[in-house]
Amino acid sequence: METIFLQFPSTTTLLGTFGILLVLYLVFSSFDFQRKAPPGPWPLPLFGNLLLLDSKSPHTTLYQLYKKYGPVFTFHFGPQKMVVYAGHKTIKQALVNNNAFSEREVSPIVIDMKLTRSIGFANGDYWKEMRNFAMANMKDKKALEEKIIEECKSLIETFMEKNGKAFDTAQPIHNAVSNIISSIVYGNRFEYDDPLFISMVERALKNTQLMGSASIQLYNFFPRLFGWLGVRKQLLESSSTNRRCIKELIQGLQESLNPHMCRGLVDSFLARKIQHEASGNINSHYHEDNLLETVLNLFAAGTDTTSATVRYGLLLMAKYPKIQDQVQEEMNRVVGSRQIRVEDRKNLPYTDAVIHEIQRITNVLPTTVHRTTRDVTFQGYFIKKGTPALFLLSSALLDEDEWETPYTFNPAHFLDEDGNLKKRDAFLPFSAGVRVCAGESLAKMELFLFFTSLFQHFCFTPPPGVKEDELDLTQIVGFTLTPSSHELCAISRV
Repeated sequence: METIFLQFPSTTTLLGTFGILLVLYLVFSSFDFQRKAPPGPWPLPLFGNLLLLDSKSPHTTLYQLYKKYGPVFTFHFGPQKMVVYAGHKTIKQALVNNNAFSEREVSPIVIDMKLTRSIGFANGDYWKEMRNFAMANMKDKKALEEKIIEECKSLIETFMEKNGKAFDTAQPIHNAVSNIISSIVYGNRFEYDDPLFISMVERALKNTQLMGSASIQLYNFFPRLFGWLGVRKQLLESSSTNRRCIKELIQGLQESLNPHMCRGLVDSFLARKIQHEASGNINSHYHEDNLLETVLNLFAAGTDTTSATVRYGLLLMAKYPKIQDQVQEEMNRVVGSRQIRVEDRKNLPYTDAVIHEIQRITNVLPTTVHRTTRDVTFQGYFIKKGTPALFLLSSALLDEDEWETPYTFNPAHFLDEDGNLKKRDAFLPFSAGVRVCAGESLAKMELFLFFTSLFQHFCFTPPPGVKEDELDLTQIVGFTLTPSSHELCAISRV
């Protein structure tokens, strides 16, 4: 029998071949056929640049990379390549002056939760139609003001019941803010002790926190590997429960619907659905699934960021009592004891500056993620169609080149030499461009009226035995940044 000898390539040959393949890979992937790609840290296989991220403050890591690589740079979230846009000028250039960044990126968990047709995550015709519809239902500013003032009174009563003792402000503020969007959507508010309302608010807040958790982000980056995670299952079950509750509320409104007397957004939606069905419009966006997604998104978005900002406002005033005194002195002098109205804002520049500074320093929405709708060359860099675009809003709000004391609570950032409110181009808490927060106008009204109404009636102080400088401003990282659990005393001024 003839012996066959197999000749294997030498180690030198193997290393040489590997080296050539590596060079070819770098040439064709990194240089993208000689088109200049944004710079960024070198990614590891599979992990990308994830090991660089500070899990307690991811946006801080991205801010440091912005200072190193410039306002447009690449960051690999695992295998997912994103381009980060930082600095208010770059963010505005992309979002305001370039329609290539007008679509939102849709993550696997958003698809799983069936939110792709909601205002926050939809694209194309769905998004345009539903955004216009929602904003049309929030255009009556006088009616919105009355709803907010009514809720302020209920919140003040709840705080009065604490008799100056230390308590956690979270639940009553969440309830009050949620009731504003509930009255807009359903046409009525809920009592704070309503079990259905309490459970819906708690789930909405918990879901928002889980969506930004490290485990869910891991699933988003590696959906085939981490679909088994318990956190994902928990999030989907909670979302499903919220859907059932909202369906029941919608059904109740549908049974008593009068298309000529709409009580809220749901009624308006149902009336338009009837119109489209009567006209034979088979491609209408006004169907039950779309209504459900719209209500879910509005309820979550209308609760989390505003309530977090109000809570931070009380906490910061307790931490800086001299600023609280100045706010109350201005309100006493300008408004007195009567009910504060939105029109009073122009005569309360210091108070308005304090509210702006609360939004800036707390930075509750540090990032927003879009995607490119076409191949685009931006600031000299080539970016492919469909590339996720992460806009680092915190880089505008906390930029060391834009703010005199970026990491210090300083209302003077928004005051000119004469003590008038000063506009700052880098103030972008609601993002910018066509995808700017649809509820921006409502949120501004809520923040002003809740903040001023509460400080008309109360002084906020730390709990007994806690010094002002011991109050904890640590943020909980989720889909948004929220205050950690804390207690305050609401001392009546009446």
